Amino acid sequence: MVCGAPPRHAIHGRANGRALRRQPLPPWLRSQPMGVACVALKGAEPEARARSPGTRCGRGPTSHVGGPGECGLGSCPRNRRMMGALSFRRGLEWLLGLYFLSHIPITLLLDLQVVLPRELYPVELTNLRQWYTKEFKDPLLQDPPTWFKSFLFCELVFQLPFFPIATYAFLRGGRRWIRTPAIIYSVHTMTTLIPILSMFLFDDFSKASGFKGQGPKTLRERLALISVYAPYLLIPLMLLLFMLRSPYYKHEEKRKKK
Repeated sequence: MVCGAPPRHAIHGRANGRALRRQPLPPWLRSQPMGVACVALKGAEPEARARSPGTRCGRGPTSHVGGPGECGLGSCPRNRRMMGALSFRRGLEWLLGLYFLSHIPITLLLDLQVVLPRELYPVELTNLRQWYTKEFKDPLLQDPPTWFKSFLFCELVFQLPFFPIATYAFLRGGRRWIRTPAIIYSVHTMTTLIPILSMFLFDDFSKASGFKGQGPKTLRERLALISVYAPYLLIPLMLLLFMLRSPYYKHEEKRKKK
Protein backbone atom coordinates (compact mmCIF):
# COMPACT_ATOMS: atom_id res chain seq x y z
CA MET A 1 0.00 0.00 0.00
CA VAL A 2 1.39 3.44 -0.98
CA CYS A 3 2.85 5.47 1.90
CA GLY A 4 1.75 2.78 4.29
CA ALA A 5 -1.80 4.14 4.05
CA PRO A 6 -4.74 1.97 5.11
CA PRO A 7 -7.35 0.82 2.60
CA ARG A 8 -9.05 3.72 0.90
CA HIS A 9 -12.49 2.86 2.26
CA ALA A 10 -11.54 3.25 5.92
CA ILE A 11 -9.22 4.82 8.48
CA HIS A 12 -7.92 2.77 11.40
CA GLY A 13 -4.90 2.87 13.65
CA ARG A 14 -3.87 3.43 17.25
CA ALA A 15 -3.58 6.54 19.38
CA ASN A 16 -1.65 6.24 22.68
CA GLY A 17 -1.94 2.48 22.52
CA ARG A 18 -5.71 2.54 22.10
CA ALA A 19 -7.31 1.28 18.90
CA LEU A 20 -9.28 3.81 16.88
CA ARG A 21 -12.64 2.83 15.51
CA ARG A 22 -12.70 2.05 11.81
CA GLN A 23 -14.17 5.08 10.00
CA PRO A 24 -15.15 5.55 6.33
CA LEU A 25 -13.22 8.08 4.27
CA PRO A 26 -15.13 11.23 3.32
CA PRO A 27 -16.17 11.44 -0.38
CA TRP A 28 -13.74 14.29 -1.19
CA LEU A 29 -10.78 12.14 -0.11
CA ARG A 30 -12.06 8.83 -1.43
CA SER A 31 -12.05 10.12 -5.03
CA GLN A 32 -8.49 11.46 -4.91
CA PRO A 33 -5.28 9.73 -6.03
CA MET A 34 -3.56 7.62 -3.35
CA GLY A 35 -0.80 10.22 -2.97
CA VAL A 36 -3.31 12.86 -1.85
CA ALA A 37 -4.94 10.40 0.54
CA CYS A 38 -1.53 9.56 2.04
CA VAL A 39 -0.82 13.23 2.70
CA ALA A 40 -4.17 13.66 4.44
CA LEU A 41 -3.77 10.51 6.51
CA LYS A 42 -0.22 11.31 7.52
CA GLY A 43 -1.33 14.79 8.53
CA ALA A 44 -4.11 13.35 10.68
CA GLU A 45 -2.01 10.71 12.48
CA PRO A 46 0.22 13.06 14.55
CA GLU A 47 -2.83 15.00 15.70
CA ALA A 48 -4.53 11.76 16.77
CA ARG A 49 -1.44 10.68 18.71
CA ALA A 50 -1.10 14.10 20.36
CA ARG A 51 -4.62 14.00 21.76
CA SER A 52 -5.44 11.73 24.62
CA PRO A 53 -7.99 9.04 23.74
CA GLY A 54 -11.57 10.06 24.07
CA THR A 55 -11.12 13.81 23.68
CA ARG A 56 -12.90 15.95 21.17
CA CYS A 57 -10.15 18.48 20.28
CA GLY A 58 -10.23 19.57 23.90
CA ARG A 59 -14.00 20.01 23.89
CA GLY A 60 -15.04 16.98 25.88
CA PRO A 61 -14.92 13.18 25.82
CA THR A 62 -15.87 11.05 22.89
CA SER A 63 -15.61 7.41 22.01
CA HIS A 64 -14.14 7.64 18.52
CA VAL A 65 -12.43 9.93 16.03
CA GLY A 66 -14.20 11.44 13.06
CA GLY A 67 -17.73 11.99 14.37
CA PRO A 68 -19.71 15.22 14.10
CA GLY A 69 -17.95 18.14 15.73
CA GLU A 70 -14.78 16.13 16.31
CA CYS A 71 -11.33 16.48 14.84
CA GLY A 72 -11.94 14.23 11.84
CA LEU A 73 -10.56 14.61 8.35
CA GLY A 74 -12.94 17.41 7.44
CA SER A 75 -12.99 19.50 10.63
CA CYS A 76 -9.36 20.14 11.67
CA PRO A 77 -7.88 23.42 10.40
CA ARG A 78 -5.13 21.52 8.59
CA ASN A 79 -7.61 19.43 6.67
CA ARG A 80 -9.93 22.34 6.00
CA ARG A 81 -6.99 24.12 4.37
CA MET A 82 -6.25 20.98 2.37
CA MET A 83 -9.85 20.80 1.17
CA GLY A 84 -9.78 24.49 0.22
CA ALA A 85 -6.54 24.04 -1.75
CA LEU A 86 -8.01 21.01 -3.53
CA SER A 87 -11.17 22.93 -4.47
CA PHE A 88 -9.11 25.86 -5.76
CA ARG A 89 -6.90 23.57 -7.85
CA ARG A 90 -9.86 21.77 -9.40
CA GLY A 91 -11.61 25.05 -10.18
CA LEU A 92 -8.51 26.35 -11.92
CA GLU A 93 -8.08 23.09 -13.81
CA TRP A 94 -11.68 23.33 -15.06
CA LEU A 95 -11.10 26.91 -16.23
CA LEU A 96 -7.97 25.86 -18.13
CA GLY A 97 -9.71 22.82 -19.59
CA LEU A 98 -12.57 24.95 -20.93
CA TYR A 99 -10.06 27.47 -22.30
CA PHE A 100 -8.29 24.80 -24.35
CA LEU A 101 -11.60 23.26 -25.42
CA SER A 102 -12.86 26.61 -26.75
CA HIS A 103 -9.54 27.22 -28.50
CA ILE A 104 -10.03 24.27 -30.88
CA PRO A 105 -12.98 25.64 -32.94
CA ILE A 106 -11.59 29.19 -32.88
CA THR A 107 -8.29 28.01 -34.33
CA LEU A 108 -9.83 25.66 -36.91
CA LEU A 109 -12.69 27.85 -38.10
CA LEU A 110 -11.28 31.37 -37.88
CA ASP A 111 -7.53 31.74 -37.35
CA LEU A 112 -6.35 29.15 -39.87
CA GLN A 113 -8.27 30.76 -42.73
CA VAL A 114 -5.16 32.89 -43.10
CA VAL A 115 -2.78 29.99 -43.85
CA LEU A 116 -5.03 27.25 -45.26
CA PRO A 117 -6.58 27.23 -48.77
CA ARG A 118 -9.81 29.18 -49.05
CA GLU A 119 -11.51 26.24 -50.73
CA LEU A 120 -11.58 24.43 -47.38
CA TYR A 121 -13.97 26.93 -45.84
CA PRO A 122 -17.63 27.53 -46.70
CA VAL A 123 -18.90 30.99 -47.51
CA GLU A 124 -20.51 31.34 -44.08
CA LEU A 125 -17.17 31.05 -42.27
CA THR A 126 -15.49 33.42 -44.71
CA ASN A 127 -18.24 35.97 -44.12
CA LEU A 128 -17.86 35.51 -40.35
CA ARG A 129 -14.16 36.37 -40.59
CA GLN A 130 -14.90 39.42 -42.75
CA TRP A 131 -17.55 40.62 -40.27
CA TYR A 132 -15.11 40.24 -37.39
CA THR A 133 -12.30 42.12 -39.11
CA LYS A 134 -14.58 45.03 -40.00
CA GLU A 135 -16.34 45.13 -36.62
CA PHE A 136 -13.16 45.06 -34.52
CA LYS A 137 -10.85 46.59 -37.15
CA ASP A 138 -8.35 43.76 -36.88
CA PRO A 139 -5.59 44.50 -39.41
CA LEU A 140 -3.84 41.17 -38.85
CA LEU A 141 -6.77 39.14 -40.18
CA GLN A 142 -7.69 41.69 -42.85
CA ASP A 143 -4.30 41.80 -44.53
CA PRO A 144 -2.01 39.45 -42.54
CA PRO A 145 1.73 40.21 -42.76
CA THR A 146 4.26 37.43 -43.19
CA TRP A 147 5.37 37.43 -39.55
CA PHE A 148 1.78 36.95 -38.39
CA LYS A 149 1.31 34.06 -40.82
CA SER A 150 4.37 32.44 -39.24
CA PHE A 151 2.67 32.67 -35.82
CA LEU A 152 -0.46 30.99 -37.20
CA PHE A 153 1.61 28.28 -38.85
CA CYS A 154 3.15 27.51 -35.44
CA GLU A 155 -0.37 27.44 -34.00
CA LEU A 156 -1.37 24.88 -36.64
CA VAL A 157 1.68 22.62 -36.23
CA PHE A 158 2.44 22.84 -32.50
CA GLN A 159 -0.50 24.26 -30.57
CA LEU A 160 -3.51 22.65 -32.26
CA PRO A 161 -2.40 19.05 -31.50
CA PHE A 162 -1.77 20.10 -27.90
CA PHE A 163 -5.27 21.55 -27.33
CA PRO A 164 -7.22 18.25 -27.01
CA ILE A 165 -4.45 16.75 -24.85
CA ALA A 166 -4.55 19.73 -22.48
CA THR A 167 -8.36 19.67 -22.47
CA TYR A 168 -8.35 16.05 -21.31
CA ALA A 169 -5.60 16.59 -18.73
CA PHE A 170 -7.20 19.58 -17.02
CA LEU A 171 -10.85 18.50 -17.18
CA ARG A 172 -9.93 15.06 -15.85
CA GLY A 173 -7.64 16.66 -13.25
CA GLY A 174 -4.58 15.48 -11.40
CA ARG A 175 -2.49 14.70 -14.52
CA ARG A 176 0.96 15.80 -13.44
CA TRP A 177 2.55 14.85 -16.77
CA ILE A 178 0.93 17.93 -18.35
CA ARG A 179 3.25 20.25 -16.38
CA THR A 180 6.19 20.47 -18.81
CA PRO A 181 4.08 20.71 -22.03
CA ALA A 182 1.88 23.35 -20.37
CA ILE A 183 4.93 25.45 -19.44
CA ILE A 184 6.24 25.24 -23.02
CA TYR A 185 2.85 26.23 -24.44
CA SER A 186 2.35 29.17 -22.08
CA VAL A 187 5.79 30.65 -22.73
CA HIS A 188 5.41 30.25 -26.51
CA THR A 189 1.95 31.83 -26.56
CA MET A 190 2.91 34.80 -24.40
CA THR A 191 5.96 35.40 -26.61
CA THR A 192 3.72 35.74 -29.67
CA LEU A 193 1.06 37.89 -27.95
CA ILE A 194 3.46 40.54 -26.66
CA PRO A 195 4.39 41.95 -30.13
CA ILE A 196 0.76 41.67 -31.31
CA LEU A 197 -0.63 43.68 -28.39
CA SER A 198 2.22 46.20 -28.63
CA MET A 199 1.38 46.77 -32.28
CA PHE A 200 -2.30 47.35 -31.49
CA LEU A 201 -1.38 49.91 -28.85
CA PHE A 202 1.43 51.87 -30.47
CA ASP A 203 1.46 51.27 -34.23
CA ASP A 204 0.43 53.85 -36.81
CA PHE A 205 -2.55 52.63 -38.83
CA SER A 206 -2.82 55.61 -41.14
CA LYS A 207 -3.18 55.17 -44.90
CA ALA A 208 0.54 55.76 -45.32
CA SER A 209 1.39 52.73 -43.17
CA GLY A 210 1.81 49.17 -44.32
CA PHE A 211 -1.79 48.36 -43.33
CA LYS A 212 -3.19 51.11 -45.60
CA GLY A 213 -5.60 52.52 -43.05
CA GLN A 214 -6.93 49.11 -41.97
CA GLY A 215 -6.77 49.08 -38.20
CA PRO A 216 -7.93 50.82 -35.02
CA LYS A 217 -7.34 54.55 -34.86
CA THR A 218 -9.04 55.80 -31.69
CA LEU A 219 -8.10 54.64 -28.21
CA ARG A 220 -11.52 53.01 -27.81
CA GLU A 221 -11.04 50.97 -30.98
CA ARG A 222 -7.58 49.90 -29.87
CA LEU A 223 -8.83 48.79 -26.45
CA ALA A 224 -11.74 46.88 -28.00
CA LEU A 225 -9.34 44.97 -30.24
CA ILE A 226 -6.95 44.33 -27.36
CA SER A 227 -9.81 42.89 -25.29
CA VAL A 228 -10.20 40.14 -27.95
CA TYR A 229 -6.54 39.12 -27.79
CA ALA A 230 -5.78 39.80 -24.10
CA PRO A 231 -7.24 36.50 -22.72
CA TYR A 232 -4.69 34.61 -24.83
CA LEU A 233 -1.96 36.40 -22.91
CA LEU A 234 -3.50 36.41 -19.43
CA ILE A 235 -4.66 32.79 -19.31
CA PRO A 236 -1.28 31.37 -20.47
CA LEU A 237 0.37 33.59 -17.85
CA MET A 238 -1.97 32.16 -15.21
CA LEU A 239 -1.21 28.66 -16.50
CA LEU A 240 2.53 29.27 -16.23
CA LEU A 241 2.29 30.51 -12.65
CA PHE A 242 -0.01 27.62 -11.74
CA MET A 243 2.41 25.03 -13.10
CA LEU A 244 5.43 26.67 -11.44
CA ARG A 245 3.89 27.41 -8.05
CA SER A 246 1.39 24.62 -7.43
CA PRO A 247 2.78 22.13 -4.85
CA TYR A 248 0.71 19.38 -6.47
CA TYR A 249 2.37 19.76 -9.88
CA LYS A 250 5.80 20.55 -8.46
CA HIS A 251 5.72 17.25 -6.55
CA GLU A 252 6.18 15.27 -9.77
CA GLU A 253 9.24 17.33 -10.72
CA LYS A 254 10.85 16.76 -7.31
CA ARG A 255 10.19 13.02 -7.57
CA LYS A 256 11.92 12.88 -10.98
CA LYS A 257 15.00 14.67 -9.60
CA LYS A 258 15.33 12.13 -6.82
